[in-house]
This record gives sequence, structure tokens and C-alpha cells, in this order.
Amino acid sequence: MSDDQKTDIEREKDEAREEVERLEDDPPGKLEDWPSGKAKYETFGGPEGEHSYDEGPEQNLGPDSVRHHEDGSVTVSGEEADNPDAYKGEPIPGGPTDPDAPHEPSEPAEQD
Repeated sequence: MSDDQKTDIEREKDEAREEVERLEDDPPGKLEDWPSGKAKYETFGGPEGEHSYDEGPEQNLGPDSVRHHEDGSVTVSGEEADNPDAYKGEPIPGGPTDPDAPHEPSEPAEQD
């Protein structure tokens, strides 16, 4: 299909897919650096099932065998990580792990 025959919606989808493809070799480290607009709805690495995690650009996001546990420990390929902090990102501002987030009214207040 030529560009003349594509609808505006198809062109927007193509542009969004191209924007995400440009990130595949060097994905952003911060959430705010990821695309907004239509590109944020595109799947990193393309549609599911075209290749495995290790064969596609998803491998640039880090190992797929990292597991975070409720006790704060981290395992990689079933082995406990020596430095769990190496596998943790910065807290999302205002999120549950943000030490500066305001107190949630539904949670009990912490006593000093």
C-alpha cells in the first residue's frame, strides 16, 4: 500500500511503531523518557510471538529471569543476587516505595 492510499490512522500507527523501534537498541532508563502519545501503546520489540525475549530487542531491558520477592531479596536465574539493589530502579514519585510520598488515609499512620 502506498503512502497515498494509507489513512491518517494507519500513518499515525506507522509513525508510532517507528518511534518505538528507534528506542530498541538503547531503551530509556527513566519512565519520563519513554514516548507519549500513540507510541506509548506500541509493544516494545513488536507484536508478541514473533521472536523470543533473548532473540529480540527486549534483551536490552535486562535479563528476563530477574525475580523480586516480598522480603526484598532478588533472584536471577534462580540464584540469589549478591547485591539486590543493583536490580532495583528509583522509586516512582508518589508511589508505594517513594519515601517522600504522602501518607495514604487508608493505611495506619506510622508512629515515630
